[in-house]
Amino acid sequence: MEQFRPRLSEAAAQMSVVLSEQQQSQLLEYLALFDRWNSAYNLSAIRDPEQMLERHIIDSLSVVNFCGEGPLIDVGSGGGLPGIPLAIMHPQRPITLLDSNGKKTRFLFQVASTLPLPNVTVVNERVESFVPEQPFAGVVSRAFASIDDMVAGSEHMLAPGGRFYAMKGKLPEDELSALPKGIKVEQVHRLTVPGCDAERHLIQLCRAQ
Repeated sequence: MEQFRPRLSEAAAQMSVVLSEQQQSQLLEYLALFDRWNSAYNLSAIRDPEQMLERHIIDSLSVVNFCGEGPLIDVGSGGGLPGIPLAIMHPQRPITLLDSNGKKTRFLFQVASTLPLPNVTVVNERVESFVPEQPFAGVVSRAFASIDDMVAGSEHMLAPGGRFYAMKGKLPEDELSALPKGIKVEQVHRLTVPGCDAERHLIQLCRAQ
């Protein structure tokens, strides 16, 4: 995966994401693991490593500067997106990766131990049934079906004053109009993802006071 280092470095710079040599190496090692495990574990429909770099890793890096501070949980983490890139970028930040699929969480354990990422905790449970010891400052998701489902399923994990971060393509006006009572849109970040022509947004939500 070393051939992708220049592209990774260039894309990060375009997004004002500062990558150390070590972080570049960890992201490329993650890409190699993702590629190796993908066929057996069905982590992604994308099979080409170059496309994985663009559509998974660089896409995940686009939210690095927008996900607040404090303990974060990636719900429906799947193959670790955006949780693994976020954990690599913020090695002091506790990040939990939650997924109900046993194969995918086995992959996430492997990534966390191989890289290694001591700030990562992997949990194999359904979103609705997972009760954390301490609530999280942030709940992030890239692959959840709808914002309404994300909020309804994971609000019990959010600390007072915490934030939801929903990664979306086009701005989903219908989903935003169907938000549960007591939840409001705090900010919408239009993301610029190098190499991606499609619209990308990060929607930041909080509890209405």
